[in-house]
Amino acid sequence: MALHRITPGPPSPGWPLYDTDATRLLETRLQSILPPHTLMQRAGQAVYRLSAALAPHARRVWVACGGGNNGGDGFLAAAAWHRRLAPTGGEVVITWIGTEDRLPADARQALYVAQQHGVQFTQEPPHSADLVIDAIFGIGLREAPRGAAGIWIERLQHASGPVLCVDLPSGLDADSGRWMSATSATPSPQRHTLSLLTLKPGLFTHQGRDAAGTCWFDDLGIAHSTADDLPPTAWLHGAGAGSGVLRRWKHETHKGRHGDLLIIGGQLPDRGQPGMTGAAILAARAGLRAGAGRVYVGLLPAAQAPLSMAFDPLQPELMFRTADDLLDHGLAAQAVSVCGCGGGEKVAEILPRLLAMSPTLVLDADALNAVAADWRLQRTLRSRASAGQHTVLTPHPLEAARLLGTDAATVQNRRLEAAQELAQRLGCTVVLKGSGTVTASPGLIPRINPTGNGLLASAGTGDVLAGLIGALLCQDTTQAQIPLRVADAVYLHGLSADCWPEDRQTMCASDVIRCLP
Repeated sequence: MALHRITPGPPSPGWPLYDTDATRLLETRLQSILPPHTLMQRAGQAVYRLSAALAPHARRVWVACGGGNNGGDGFLAAAAWHRRLAPTGGEVVITWIGTEDRLPADARQALYVAQQHGVQFTQEPPHSADLVIDAIFGIGLREAPRGAAGIWIERLQHASGPVLCVDLPSGLDADSGRWMSATSATPSPQRHTLSLLTLKPGLFTHQGRDAAGTCWFDDLGIAHSTADDLPPTAWLHGAGAGSGVLRRWKHETHKGRHGDLLIIGGQLPDRGQPGMTGAAILAARAGLRAGAGRVYVGLLPAAQAPLSMAFDPLQPELMFRTADDLLDHGLAAQAVSVCGCGGGEKVAEILPRLLAMSPTLVLDADALNAVAADWRLQRTLRSRASAGQHTVLTPHPLEAARLLGTDAATVQNRRLEAAQELAQRLGCTVVLKGSGTVTASPGLIPRINPTGNGLLASAGTGDVLAGLIGALLCQDTTQAQIPLRVADAVYLHGLSADCWPEDRQTMCASDVIRCLP
């Protein structure tokens, strides 16, 4: 058996993630070819080994077990802990929700093992424990926990010592990352989750990352060939999967070969309305920092603010124009364009021309709202793919909801499906932002991003991401590479926050640019 800690690391294609249906299918296959109880025995041992490594000096262990196979894994781990602690006066306590007659065969056998070893069963959890093993619910949870299960989950969320969750934190939906318990999922450095046999997508998106803590994976000694014909539900993206992360320049080259990037947005102050040029400048700075050869900022016109006012003293390499200039002189027909950052309502006026001529286009913020409000723009957007033009959408959940005609909560509770639906409907690559950002493209397996944290929840970081995506797409990019390059950009964006010094509690969008690898 192989144990892996799932952390963003060196360049790799990433990890395959399997939903509940795929995991159950794999379990059924294996149970038909392995001796009885083999998988559960391996799972119980895996839980015991990792928990012993996390709390090697534990003297009192609480194992919370449910009425299914997840509880069976807990029974076997408890038996192993009892063998370890009983000779020296330590204590293992099992709390169990379930009845013997309703246990699956493997879990019933595990229950007998725990009983034969003399492990103590109680109705109430101990007041304190050096280690807690959460084996209440696994992949089968489909509704909010009630009764004793809900009470125990609340205790688990406030445990002071190490907590190891078996397969999933109890209360988390394996497929969507939706937290279903009435008690909020409280992030804790003491919480760990050991995913068994397969990695589940819900661990890495929506509320899953807060609930799961540090994720570990044990394949239970199963050869990868067993699942070769079983396509993943998603990929946990790995650095460098799109070969666009750690580029090294050739000596014999020039700026023209590194691509032109246009940032179209940044409405100037006009008729008493405040300007929004900062968003466009942030996107442009990010694009320049990420390697675009030349970056133009195409500001949206204003009657009372001349373009001569537009200059970035901190980044004088940026070239300012009006948006109309970039379109009228043909540059937008050759370059990668990012549209929407700080564009306001004026974005809608320029979008039809840009959609028609831009070969590679990233739509963010106000551009997404304009598309959501106009079915004609949606129709034009759908036609771009058949014309060989590439489009990337970067919505947050509310923007995605507007595009799909639903609400943000619905999008959040089905992030993978929502991103795929939007990609298919509009023929675009979609970056659904949030915890565990999802990158989806028509006909492809979506990718979940493992980097980033709450430091990115500040104004302007989305503009930085849009510029970063544009810069990576300035590289020689084929249609097949675009989703991977986009996912690489999301990865780098999150990594900048992960690398931020721990003693600094806040991070602004400009800091994200400075920290880009």
